[in-house]
Formats: sequence, C-alpha cells, structure tokens
Amino acid sequence: MIIEIKAADFNNAVHGRDIVNLLDYYACDPMGGGQPLSAFVKAEVVKQLALWPHALTLLAYVDDNAVGLANCFQQFSTFQCKPILNIHDLIVLAQFRGHGISKQLLQAAQEHAMGAGCCKLSLEVLSNNHRAKSVYQKFGFMGYELSPENGKAEFWEKKLS
Repeated sequence: MIIEIKAADFNNAVHGRDIVNLLDYYACDPMGGGQPLSAFVKAEVVKQLALWPHALTLLAYVDDNAVGLANCFQQFSTFQCKPILNIHDLIVLAQFRGHGISKQLLQAAQEHAMGAGCCKLSLEVLSNNHRAKSVYQKFGFMGYELSPENGKAEFWEKKLS
C-alpha cells in the first residue's frame, strides 16, 4: 500500500470534497460526536479554512482515495515566545487503520511545525479513545503538566452558541 500525504489546497475542489467527506465521517463516529456535519458546515468549512491564516490540512491518499486527514492550526506559546502547531482533527477511515497512516500524518505535521519554528505540537484526545492515545503516545505525545504537584492540564470549554 502506497500512502501519499499532501498539503490540501483549499481552492482545489477535489481536496475540498475530500476534507468535507473525511470530517463528516469523523463527526459521525462516536469519538467525533456521533452526528453528521450540518449542511452549513459542509458548505462553509473549506471556505473558512482558506481564510484562516495559519490553517494547514494534510490529506492522506491511497490509490488516489482520501483515507485520512489532519487539520492543524498554528498557535503561540507565550512562555516559549514561539509558535505551536495544534493538531485539531486527526482522522483515518476505519478500514485503513493499522497501516501507519496516522503516523505519517503526524510526521508531516511535525515536519511542517519544525519548518515553521514551532516549539511543540499539541492535540487533545478523549480519555476513552484508547486506540488514538496509543498512536499518540508511540509518536511521543504525553499529558501536559508543569510539575507533578500541580497535576496534568485539562481541556475545558464553554460553548457560546
């Protein structure tokens, strides 16, 4: 199996279709919320990604079929005074899991981050997503903590709409 990783061109209709299809697949999975994307998101997400100055979408292809995606966004570390690359979404179609596609997407994200002078990669993962956690740990990710006495960082949110 030959896996090809490409940086998405948000103005390329094929890439746009692949981004939407993979995001919808992920959204329908229990680890993505279990609900399909809304018609609004399907129609707008690629246009909005194109407007976001530090967005990077990596697409994984096998035989010209999109089988994986990583949506990444550059952020900023005030403590390091350097950029951070956050991997916001990482998706591999179920039938293609176990072939190293996640690792190749993570590697491509890391190479981009290093080229951009980033001090680290970040991501979030659900506590019961054991398969993803295993992949991330093998790649070198770990829970974030400044010191054991202060505990691990937690991801929190407040919905605004």
